[in-house]
Amino acid sequence: MRIDIVSLFPDMFAGPFGHSILKRAQEADLLHINIVNPREFTFDKHNTVDDTPFGGGGGMVMKPEPIFRAVDSIIQSSNITNRRIVLMCPGGYRLDQAKVKELASYEQLIFLCGHYEGIDERVRLHLVDETISVGDYVLTGGELPAMVVVDSVARMLPGVLGSSSSAPQDSFYNGLLEYPQYTRPREFDGMEVPEIILSGDHAKINRWRHKESLKNTLERRPDLLSNKELSLDDAKLLAEIIAEQTGG
Repeated sequence: MRIDIVSLFPDMFAGPFGHSILKRAQEADLLHINIVNPREFTFDKHNTVDDTPFGGGGGMVMKPEPIFRAVDSIIQSSNITNRRIVLMCPGGYRLDQAKVKELASYEQLIFLCGHYEGIDERVRLHLVDETISVGDYVLTGGELPAMVVVDSVARMLPGVLGSSSSAPQDSFYNGLLEYPQYTRPREFDGMEVPEIILSGDHAKINRWRHKESLKNTLERRPDLLSNKELSLDDAKLLAEIIAEQTGG
């Protein structure tokens, strides 16, 4: 997959993209990340990328021309048709795992990072395919949200994770929170690992894990269960969990 990010602050991405899974994915040619500064596509000697808003108001608004030109340059150089152009914006679709899976199906993603008071509305109306938000709060710019989306999408790409089973076990992948994880030592400061996951009975271990996943979701994010189609086994496990919690 190729990912292009249009940002006024390219240096912000060096740290997050230069370590761990994202670094290894790039080294293995599974992921290609390119950062483009819209200042390189300005018209004047001062490389002006923003201006005061029409109608008055505080702050500055990013101009449309440099962004349109930057994206056009990316498209011309990539020779890819299966792409998605995304504007990172607090007013966009709130990111979830379903959206991450969808984005991972494209060969190219182009992210636009706003700053200041935002981007000229013509960018949203006539250039991007969609707008995405990482939550109901305001950040200084679109750079941090873009990093979040890139990291989550990269995990979905074949070969990026060391184990092919890692992604399906992550929280939210199947609409539930992840089950608890344990490692050595078996006992630490009086705290012991649950006996069942030491039993070697994989059927029982898998059932325990799924039950714990349902339990975590019920306790921490019950809203996820209301949006999930539960199987008969899920319903039985939930009934067990509720009975255990209520003493029924």
